[in-house]
Amino acid sequence: MTDTGEMSPLNTRLTDLLGIRYPVIQEGLGPYKTVKLAAAVSNAGGLGTVSMPGMTEGEVEGAKHLRDFIDEACSLTDKPFTVNIPVGTTSDGEVLPFSAAYVRAVVESISDPEVAKRLKAITTSAGAPGVVRGIIRDSGLIHLHKVGGTRQAIRAEKDGVDGLIVSGYEAGGHTHSRPVSTIILGPSVADHVSIPTILTGGFRDGRGLAAALCLGADGIAMGTRFVASRDNTDWNPAYAQRINDAKEGDDIIFDAIYGPSRALPSRGIAELAELVAAGTMDTMQLTAWKDGRLIGAQRDGDLEPGLLPAGQVSGAINDLIDVDPFVRKITEEAAAILGRLSSVRIGGEVR
Repeated sequence: MTDTGEMSPLNTRLTDLLGIRYPVIQEGLGPYKTVKLAAAVSNAGGLGTVSMPGMTEGEVEGAKHLRDFIDEACSLTDKPFTVNIPVGTTSDGEVLPFSAAYVRAVVESISDPEVAKRLKAITTSAGAPGVVRGIIRDSGLIHLHKVGGTRQAIRAEKDGVDGLIVSGYEAGGHTHSRPVSTIILGPSVADHVSIPTILTGGFRDGRGLAAALCLGADGIAMGTRFVASRDNTDWNPAYAQRINDAKEGDDIIFDAIYGPSRALPSRGIAELAELVAAGTMDTMQLTAWKDGRLIGAQRDGDLEPGLLPAGQVSGAINDLIDVDPFVRKITEEAAAILGRLSSVRIGGEVR
């Protein structure tokens, strides 16, 4: 039973942990804002994710923009949502200043009772969560952390997070340096941790949700599928159309600044490679360039010069969804599939 007071077709540890109706999460996206999409997913009974501003904004300015995103989300939904913050460390092992500033902005925002009613979780990604656990631990926020490997998952549980988003190689954006697919990684992580797990990478419908539950997960997260929706109105519609136009195998892996990344092809990827090879920019300058090209594609629809993170599932997506019926439909589909499987006869003569 969730906070709606109605019976859900699928109750899992994830729905119980977050107080949501359906075990479906919208992935952290960005760096351009995802406020309206997050609110739509939360209103539909899943968990929407507000993405942070770019990594190269000043700490004070960036924290203010993030608080504006949170306040806007609160004006659009009275259901639970989360905020995604990539965390990283300096060469000395200290948390990066922008990560600390954004995490503190999230924690401080729930001192407002109206925000606290809605902002129930914080999602961290990229580096190990331990560097920000001290900021989050006593806040009352549920801490989800995104991992790309079993060892990372074990470490994150030891660090004290409440749940894990387990990202397979199929996922869009920054991905594994050592490819491990969702179907392999999901069960491996589930075998080694006791906290709820959410699989991401390659999901688009109820069959995927049913499969994830069979693999030992408690729910799924989707990014690319939600980008291609009518509710993603903060982003330019050209981005969603590019996903719809993608064919199977169109996605590529390229060397981004902090490791490999999955995207749809564009001239911007070649330009980034040239800049890296030239060595005329330092890491922060390259990051600012990358943020600009990401935002240009997401906000303005400048696709060819842009960078277009997208999952391998792009080649299987050819329509725009309305988030509210979609979230309900895929959960009902998953429940129906699992119900049919439970009636399959085990043993007996094969005909």
